Amino acid sequence: MTKIMTGYEAVAEAVKACNPDVIPAYPITPQTDIVERISEMVADGELTSEYVRVDSEFNAASTAIGASAAGARTFTATCSQGLKLMSEPLFSAAGMRLPLVLAIANRSLSAPLSIWGDHTDTFAERDGGMIQFYAEDLQEAMDNIAIAYRVAEDKDISLPALSCLDGFILTHVQEEVDPFTQKEIEEFLPERDPVNTLDPSDPTTMGAYARPEHWTETRYVVHRAVKRSKEKIGKAVEEFADIFDREYGLEYNGLVETYRADDAEVLIVALGSVCGTTRYVVDEYRDMGEKVGMVRPRVYRPFPEKELARALEGAESIAVMEKDISLGYQGGLAIDIKSMLYSNGSKIPVLNYIVGLAGRDVSKENIRNVVEGAKEVKGKDPTDLDFDDEERWEPLRKELISEDDM
Repeated sequence: MTKIMTGYEAVAEAVKACNPDVIPAYPITPQTDIVERISEMVADGELTSEYVRVDSEFNAASTAIGASAAGARTFTATCSQGLKLMSEPLFSAAGMRLPLVLAIANRSLSAPLSIWGDHTDTFAERDGGMIQFYAEDLQEAMDNIAIAYRVAEDKDISLPALSCLDGFILTHVQEEVDPFTQKEIEEFLPERDPVNTLDPSDPTTMGAYARPEHWTETRYVVHRAVKRSKEKIGKAVEEFADIFDREYGLEYNGLVETYRADDAEVLIVALGSVCGTTRYVVDEYRDMGEKVGMVRPRVYRPFPEKELARALEGAESIAVMEKDISLGYQGGLAIDIKSMLYSNGSKIPVLNYIVGLAGRDVSKENIRNVVEGAKEVKGKDPTDLDFDDEERWEPLRKELISEDDM
């Protein structure tokens, strides 16, 4: 039955349906409402879980690791500085092959302090062996929780998974969603059957000291598992579509979605909620007879290089519009796309625009500026591009603060 929910309510409903055994929780804006709503569910008897109020995000992740190592299904949520405090144990969780699932209400990182949303927090974790899903709307934010559990707990994967939704833009908006029925979720999500557990009758060691002659092999094992998760995501999304009648990029193995991209000469690549506004801009250009389309990675790690290469093939120019920046160079998504395309001999020019940092509005006019910039380089050799750094930073066309004022 369709309901109107906020984003945090939708995520909490998805968590309740997935029935985790242990939920360590610590508040941080704009994630707090997720764990608060779950605490109400536990208190009211709607969800039978061990709800653990911890004293920091570090301890939230550490508690989830301990519970998962004992065989429990776990859930926690965080964002921004909280995710940074979790970073050390989350790297350990990946190395220990523990399938934690986290909801991340994407938020910018200090300093200066900001409570508003961008993707700098999760992009900083891209090298940790964690699967990363990005939602465009509330229904996808809800559905990604179930898909994350299905993939993370697969015996061939057994890795942490981050289900990301844009802070405030998605966590606090209200939209129509179709919650899971218990029958549907039981058909889609198997009972927890842990691979790596601590058992006094069969002692084992997790995350122990490794000498240089062994450490590389441990990273390689995690690397292979992350890459293998692409196939598992594809199968999970396909089965999800069969059970719930909601489809997410099946043509691209559940990793990438496209919008009016098949014959597009100009393609915009973006993650998350900004893709909703981008669809309207694409429609405007199509109404004017211009072949503009959008490509939306649903998953950033593992990086869907084959699927993206296929989705971008045939374009005359590409603009990557993203809410993160690898300071001193470009946005992480653009870096990866350029590496993927140019290492395979592509000559498609790729521009990179940094937008929406710290929750700054990204309007249709801003996106039109991005499209117009991409139109100007159609068909040009990427080695001939002279793309000014300030242009990359600010398609909003506002004056930047001078360095003297900083």
